[in-house]
Amino acid sequence: MLYWDYAAATPPYEEVVQTMEQIMKLHYANPSSLHRAGVEAGKLIRRSREVCAAALAVKPEELLFTSGATESNNLAIKGAALQYEGRGRHIVTTEMEHPSVYESCLQLQKRGWEISFIKPERTGIVDPDRVAAAVRRDTVLVSVMHVNNEVGTIQPLREIGNLIKSLNSRVLFHVDGVQGYGKLSVSLKEWKADLYSLSPHKIRGPRGVGLLYVKEGVMLSPLLTGGSHEDGLRAGTENVPAIVAAAKAVRMSGEQREAFADRLTPLRDRLLHFLRGIPEFLLNSNEDGAPHIVHFSYPGMKGEVMARKLEELGMAVSTQSACSSLLAEPSRVLLSMSRDVSAASGGIRISLGDIHTEADVTALEQAIMTAVQALKIVEGGMK
Repeated sequence: MLYWDYAAATPPYEEVVQTMEQIMKLHYANPSSLHRAGVEAGKLIRRSREVCAAALAVKPEELLFTSGATESNNLAIKGAALQYEGRGRHIVTTEMEHPSVYESCLQLQKRGWEISFIKPERTGIVDPDRVAAAVRRDTVLVSVMHVNNEVGTIQPLREIGNLIKSLNSRVLFHVDGVQGYGKLSVSLKEWKADLYSLSPHKIRGPRGVGLLYVKEGVMLSPLLTGGSHEDGLRAGTENVPAIVAAAKAVRMSGEQREAFADRLTPLRDRLLHFLRGIPEFLLNSNEDGAPHIVHFSYPGMKGEVMARKLEELGMAVSTQSACSSLLAEPSRVLLSMSRDVSAASGGIRISLGDIHTEADVTALEQAIMTAVQALKIVEGGMK
């Protein structure tokens, strides 16, 4: 089986697995304990924080560890909303954000907050001027993802960040960076980002750990209470093995970013060219997107039907994001991009990893052609 779902989860680096195993065996003490074993565990967390901070060009004290990017996004959005609701009760985001951002905003909306959901262009790009036009005096937060997790669109974060700060310097800018780090350059300073979320298991790190950058001076109301962990912003005994392994993945994927892009971009472009030649398909990604995501629709054919057929042929692909794929509903992201329900229900995401080769792409292309021919016969027989 060839795995083409790297945007959902990635196989960890062997060095990450070895690190996690070693830490689990040798450093099992609670890092908040005062005895020597606890102090040593605490040192490992501090060192891991320094490694991640260096990779993001921020201060170690500006980073906190969570259980994953979903928690990081929830804390960034709801934590900022609760902390600064005295300034106003308005948030600006987009229609195509990850569910952990989108649904956090919906939850606040049910509690009286006003949310402006910005619609993207057909390409999936969000117009910075439209974001800026939605900013008001009572806006507390703007949240825009770096790379869309379904179609791979790269958002113009520098333009968005600078525009909103020029209109209202007190507005916080949050970036969901999950699909961008390790594939594209990250510049939190240039983006004027106040909050930034990261998920190590998308960059060949472990599950169960996440990162949240909180710019110095920004306050958040904690969602988890019960201890002074993570500078009081996130109570709970730290997952030392996962944190140390995550830091290794952050460092390694950051160092290999350019090589990753150089290797995968030609494979992505080849797939895009191939898919354009199949009349049944509608392409939702393009060469301006992230190097690891290719997305197309088969209008009139449910995405899960195509995905199952490809799995029968030895190819593991996905439909929507992993957090939404179990829902039998059209893709919210594709609908936001003005695709009709037929196209939004027939989406397929191919996400590449650094292990893929030209031979793998050839095998995938052959499987796609076989699947299309088989499904056309079935579809024709049903008419």
